[in-house]
Amino acid sequence: VVRVYSWKLILAQEGIVSWFARIVQLDGLLDWYLSLPIVGGPSLAISSTGVFLVFVYIWLPYMVIPIQTALERVPKSLIEASSDLGAKPAQTFRNVILPLAFPGVIAGSIFTFSLTLGDFIVPQLFGSSAYTIGRAVLTFQGTSNNIPLAAAFTMGPILIMIVYLLIARKLGAFDAL
Repeated sequence: VVRVYSWKLILAQEGIVSWFARIVQLDGLLDWYLSLPIVGGPSLAISSTGVFLVFVYIWLPYMVIPIQTALERVPKSLIEASSDLGAKPAQTFRNVILPLAFPGVIAGSIFTFSLTLGDFIVPQLFGSSAYTIGRAVLTFQGTSNNIPLAAAFTMGPILIMIVYLLIARKLGAFDAL
């Protein structure tokens, strides 16, 4: 599925954040934050923060839906039993709900992390000229026709995902599946 991104999205995003900062009288703080060299630009449209906000906007459903599904699978009787035994809501969340919903958190993070690693459209349209892994692969494969280097760059996300899945398995995230 190819997504069509437009400048309207980033302009709306920049406008909403700027509008909110102006309403709560934090526009000076936003200007100071955007002037930091690591953030990368005079506005959200060409900064790494803007790219981050667009990533959150695009990939949030891929994180929320697995967590919601996992939370729906938590039996209400366990929550009631925890309450009957005198556990406070924070204890119930930490000791009952979070361990049972952990596979959904892991599934959502796998979706969003892997999709973000390979995305090259968002940083190209909304970011600065800094390379991401997806943009590097696109450049090396498409523009310069350097397929071996593009293949080498694709091994980075694959290795990162293998390590992440091994850590998730070690934590027991896949035991409930």
